[in-house]
Amino acid sequence: MSSPKISTDQPLRPVIRQLDSGAINRIAAGEVVERPASAVKELVENAVDAGARRIEVCVADGGKTLIRVTDDGCGMSAEDLPLAMSRHATSKIDGSDLLNIHTFGFRGEALPSLGAVGRLTITSRPVGEDAAQITVAGGDMGPVKPAALSGGTVVELRDLFYATPARLKFMRSDRAESQAISDVVKRLAMAEPSIGFTLRDVTGGGAGRVVFRSDPETGDLFDALRGRLSGVLGGEFTENALAIDAEREGVRLTGYAALPTYSRGAAVSQYLFVNGRPVRDKQLIGALRAAYMDFLSRDRHPAAVLFVDCDPQKVDVNVHPAKSEVRFRDPGLVRGLIVSALRHALAEAGHRASTTVAGATLGAMRAEPVATPRPFQYQMDRPSAAARSASYYGQAPMMQPAPPAPARDTGFAEFSTAYSGRVVDIPQAAPTPEAPAPDPVHLPLGVARGQVHENYIIAQTRDGMVIVDQHAAHERLVYEKLKKQMAENGVAAQALLIPEVIDLSESDSARLLEHADDLARMGLSIESFGAGAVAVRETPAILGNVDAKAMVLDILDELTDQGESLSLQARLEAILSRVACHGSIRSGRRMRAEEMDALLREMEATPHSGQCNHGRPTYVELKLSDIERLFGRT
Repeated sequence: MSSPKISTDQPLRPVIRQLDSGAINRIAAGEVVERPASAVKELVENAVDAGARRIEVCVADGGKTLIRVTDDGCGMSAEDLPLAMSRHATSKIDGSDLLNIHTFGFRGEALPSLGAVGRLTITSRPVGEDAAQITVAGGDMGPVKPAALSGGTVVELRDLFYATPARLKFMRSDRAESQAISDVVKRLAMAEPSIGFTLRDVTGGGAGRVVFRSDPETGDLFDALRGRLSGVLGGEFTENALAIDAEREGVRLTGYAALPTYSRGAAVSQYLFVNGRPVRDKQLIGALRAAYMDFLSRDRHPAAVLFVDCDPQKVDVNVHPAKSEVRFRDPGLVRGLIVSALRHALAEAGHRASTTVAGATLGAMRAEPVATPRPFQYQMDRPSAAARSASYYGQAPMMQPAPPAPARDTGFAEFSTAYSGRVVDIPQAAPTPEAPAPDPVHLPLGVARGQVHENYIIAQTRDGMVIVDQHAAHERLVYEKLKKQMAENGVAAQALLIPEVIDLSESDSARLLEHADDLARMGLSIESFGAGAVAVRETPAILGNVDAKAMVLDILDELTDQGESLSLQARLEAILSRVACHGSIRSGRRMRAEEMDALLREMEATPHSGQCNHGRPTYVELKLSDIERLFGRT
C-alpha cells in the first residue's frame, strides 16, 4: 500500500508574535498624530494644562521640519522628564475614574507618540529647581541633561514622520498644513481667552513672521470672550452676534451666535466646545443647523461659537484618540438646549439685521477709484444764503431779472409742494395738538418718505435712512403669522381612504413608533401593522397629495442619523413659506404713506423680520455719516 499524500493546498498557520515597543509607538502615533496640526494641538493642550499664561508656537515648512511650543507653565523636573516620555504616563488623572476628566490631555500618548515618529526635545524648569533636557528620536530615548531655561517648558519637534517616511507622502502642501495649524491655535485661543497665544512661521530661520497673535483678555466671561472673538474672527462677527446664555438640568450653553443675515457659504465659522475642549461633533452641528433652519436656505450656513459646559460624568471624551468627538449621556437634552436657546435669542433680536448688509450696500454705491489724482480738493462746506442766491442768479436765463435776496435760509423748502418726491402731505395749517405724539423718525425703522420702483420703501430715521424691500418684508410678516396660527390651532390632518402600509425592519419600525406622538402633532398619524410594518392613516392636509412612503423613509433616515427628525416640520414650513410668498405684497404695487408706515411698525414688532424666509435681508440701514462719506462730506 502506498502512503497517503499530504495536501499542500492548505495555507500555513500564521504565527502570533508580540510587536516591539517601537512598532507599538508608531502605530499609536498614527492614531494620535495625523498631521503637524495634530502635534501642535497636543503640545498646546499640554501647555494649557500646565497653567501657562502665555504660549508661543513656532513652525517651519508647515510644521514638517520644526514645531516649537514655548510656555510659562509649571514645568517638569529632571526626574519627571523620562516618565513623561513613557506610554500611558500622565499627571492629569490617577486612572481610577476615566469619566471625571477636567483636563485637555489625559491619555499619556502624545509625547511618546511624537518621539516615536520625530526628533523630540523637551527642556523644562519648574520653580525653585534647575532646568533639564531630554531628547527622543525615533523612539530611542537619550539621557537627561542639564540645560539653561528661565522657567516653563520648551518642546521642540523636528523632522516629523522621519521615522515613518510613508506618512510623509500623504502630507499636504506647506501652505495647507500651516493653515491647519493656524486653525488649531485659533480654536484653542477661543477656548482660553485668559491665555495669550502667538503663532510664528520661522521657515528659513530667524525670528520669522507673526501669523497670529492674541493677548490675554480680562473681564467677565462674556467680555473676555467677546474681546477674544473680535481678535480671532474679526469685529464683524461680534458686531453681528448675539450673546447666548442658557441652562437646563445642569447643562449650560454660552457663547455667541450670528444673525441669520450674517451667514456663510460654507460651515467654516462654526466652533463648538464641550467643557472647554474644541470638538467636531455631528450631533452638535446638527442642532446648530436645526436652530437656523427657519431662517436660512440650504446653501447658507450659520456662524456661531458655542460652549457646552456640564458635569464631566455626563459626557464621555474617550470616544476618539484625538478627543475631537464626544458622547453625551443625554444627547437629546443638549440638542434641545442648543435649538431652544438659539431660537429664543434670534426671536429677541426682533427685526435686527447684520451691519455687513449696509457695508455691502455702501461698497456697491461707492464710485470706482480714478486713475489720476484730483487736481484740487472739493470744498464741501455748506454755502451761505447770499452765495446760494448768487449761484441761482448765475444759472438763471439771461432775460430774467435777478431775484431778490432771500430774507432767510429756506434751503430746498420751495420744492416741497410742487416737485418733492415725498409721499406725506404737508398740511397748509397744522393744528396744534393737545398731546404731541412722538416723532416716528425716532423709531427704529423711522418714517416712510417715499417709494421707488414700486418695490422699495425709503424711510428716514433719526440718524440715517432705511431702504426696505416691501415684498420680502411682508413675506416674513405673513409667514410668522401663519406659523403662529399653526402652533395655536395645530396641523390639520387628512385621513387616507386606504391606509398605506410600509414594510420596515423591526428595529426601524420600533424607532419610528417611538416618535408617533410627535408626528401626530404634525398631522402624520402612524401605527403598528404587524411585525416590522407601519400603517400611515393620516397626512398633513396642507401638503396635499404626498408620497407617504417617501416621507416616512426620510423621517426614519433622520431619526437614525440624528435621533430627531425635522423633515416633516421643514416640509410644513416650506409650504407656509410658499403661501406667505403668494399672499404678501407684490413687487410693483404702489403703496400709500400710511400703508408703508404700518408695514414699518409691524416689522418692528415682529421677530425675525430682518430677513426673509430665505435668509436674505429685508432692509438696509445707512447711517447719515456713511452717506456723507459717500459724497466726501467728511
